[in-house]
Formats: sequence, structure tokens, C-alpha cells
Amino acid sequence: MPREYSRTLRINSQLQRELSELIRTELTDPRIGGLTITDVVVAQDVRNAKVSVSQLGSDDELKQAVKALNGAAGRLRHLLVDRLRIRHVPTLHFSADMALRDADRVGGLIRAAIASDQAVDRVADGESGDDEPPAS
Repeated sequence: MPREYSRTLRINSQLQRELSELIRTELTDPRIGGLTITDVVVAQDVRNAKVSVSQLGSDDELKQAVKALNGAAGRLRHLLVDRLRIRHVPTLHFSADMALRDADRVGGLIRAAIASDQAVDRVADGESGDDEPPAS
């Protein structure tokens, strides 16, 4: 009977939990403050894992955080050996997750368009004078 929750999905979620805790407790690099692991994708052979991260702040700060994490990947992998019960702990490859930044940018554009439409509607209503009492 096949499992509902495949092995790689279980490893993905366990890696995400463990890495979040290790980054928070074991790494002291100031460049990685406020970091969030958004996704972990482990290869089918469990030899490599792509870890997507996001961080509040500028794009340069996020790039520096990814660079710091890739520099600490060996240490994190070594710390994972004690926490995971799998034969091979995957090699970690960190990358920036720009989806949240793009979504925020698109949300800002939508809010600006709505505000612009409302301003145009207010001007149009003010010019028609249908709803306003005459000035005395």
C-alpha cells in the first residue's frame, strides 16, 4: 500500500524544521538575522537539497544572507547528521526566494492602481456636482 506522504516530502519538511532551528541557534553571522526558510526540495536520491530562503530588507541583504548560508552549509550539514535519521544527509544549496518580494511589489502596484482609480472617481463626482449641495 503506497504511503500518502512520500519519503522525500517527509525529509523536506524535517529538513526545513531542523535547518530553521539550527540557523536560529547555531549561526551567529549578523547577515542572516530575520531569515525564513520558505521551501526545501530534496533530490530523489537524497544527495542534494535546494533550500529557498527569504528575508526582510533589501535585495543586497538577501544576497549577502544567501552567501553566508552557502558558506556555512558544510557546518549545517555536519550538525544535521546528529539530528536526522537518514543514511545520507544531503548537500545543502541555498538560494534566494524572490516570490515574496515579487508578490509584495505586485500588491503595491495593485494598491496604487486602486488609489488612483478612487482619486479619479472622486474628481469625476466633484465635477458633476450631483451629490453635493450648492455652495452659499
